[in-house]
Amino acid sequence: MNDIRDVLADNLRKFRHALGWSQAKLAEKARTSTQYVGMIEGRIKYPSAETIHNLAKALSVDPTELFYKENTLAASMKSYQRAAYADVGAAVNQLVSEYITERIEKLNNDEG
Repeated sequence: MNDIRDVLADNLRKFRHALGWSQAKLAEKARTSTQYVGMIEGRIKYPSAETIHNLAKALSVDPTELFYKENTLAASMKSYQRAAYADVGAAVNQLVSEYITERIEKLNNDEG
């Protein structure tokens, strides 16, 4: 894997898989076609700077991260996963807090 285009194709797939996304989901988020995402990952087509920007934005990564070689990518993926877990944790905390508040209000209303 020496060619920068190979690095791009592999990293695009890795970030997409990390999110559990299909090529169709990434294509939708990046405003391109499923076929084009497949051709990029298959090393058939190489995207423009604008498409790289859109793909990175859809994946919530800096465009340069799509070009990191394996060692640097591993560190980037760990950071990416930590951020995703933090987002999930914050969302769960918010939902629990809202649920508890609603239950307390309901109990107070039932008592009154």
